[in-house]
Amino acid sequence: MKNNEISNPKKEVPKGILLNDEDYMTILLSNLKELTKNMAVSLTEASNSELYKKYKDMFDDIIKHQRAAYELMFKYGWYSLEKAEGKKISTLQSDLNTKLEDLK
Repeated sequence: MKNNEISNPKKEVPKGILLNDEDYMTILLSNLKELTKNMAVSLTEASNSELYKKYKDMFDDIIKHQRAAYELMFKYGWYSLEKAEGKKISTLQSDLNTKLEDLK
């Protein structure tokens, strides 16, 4: 594990041309992320309250499954995060504050 990486020990899966559990989970998470984005657009463009409610229920289910897929991948070490250094956070915060001031 790299110093700036947050992850769990990686569960090894078979290598080769056949898809393995990690491959399936990567595909599933990618599709769930895409569905989440598309459902967000559908929510904002729903033509009436009844349709909005149906979309919102679907959106909530998709988000729940997306989170579960992410947590499983993180648990098995198939998904890692970058540990941000204090200086990097300060720089990004300063950049965002500058952009915010430019909007005023």
